Amino acid sequence: METILDKIIAKKREDIRNMTELTINDLDLSREKRSFIEKLRHTSEMAIISEFKRASPSKGIINANLNPAEQGALYESYGASAISVLTDVYFKGTFEDLKTVREAVNLPILCKDFMVERKQISHAKAAGADLILLIAAVHGKDALKELHEYAAELGLEVLVEIHDDEELEKAVSIGAELIGINNRNLKTFEVNLGTTEKLGPLVRQSGAFLISESGMKTREDVVRAAKAGANGILVGETFMSADNLKQTFRDFKVPLTVPQR
Repeated sequence: METILDKIIAKKREDIRNMTELTINDLDLSREKRSFIEKLRHTSEMAIISEFKRASPSKGIINANLNPAEQGALYESYGASAISVLTDVYFKGTFEDLKTVREAVNLPILCKDFMVERKQISHAKAAGADLILLIAAVHGKDALKELHEYAAELGLEVLVEIHDDEELEKAVSIGAELIGINNRNLKTFEVNLGTTEKLGPLVRQSGAFLISESGMKTREDVVRAAKAGANGILVGETFMSADNLKQTFRDFKVPLTVPQR
């Protein structure tokens, strides 16, 4: 049976068919590196990757009226450690959004997309990304390793996203330093914070930094992630729809429970 993820990946392969191939010579590899991993090494409170996301397949339009530069600047001023920008059409995103946020802030920028080929990673670098997302569920181990190594060659950090033990093994086998546990099942789009609670200790045992993704609505949710070993959280919908964004950031800045390595 075809899942939502299957449909998204099929559409993505179609969308990028005519995407321009960029070689390393086309890219500026001398740009100042903004490392999210270094931030994680030197913090005693939950790091926040705040996301610019206009829409999602499960929620539809979240907030179509926000300006990416203005929202990015607010995220930075309220204490975000990094900013994630959706560049996928399913989320009403573009690489132009990423470029706009890059110009507005001095934080590490995560290109959030369904990466299936190297040329997408090249375009993420060209648009100003410091990190990319690779979803373990989309790739076999060899393909995941190849894309992970190509991103590193371009000077990009990689958040490897997992949902279960098998995907965790895949992430660990390729030497992922940064692992994200997505509490949203990409086949059903149901959210369960218990996924971080189950897999979090295993991720930390591997030596990787842990980001808990999806489902953060309240301070209590963030505390649950911290107790499971999370170094950081990725939050989109809650920030994009917040009535009091500044206060929401304050609520989510909880102390880390598991010491940094």
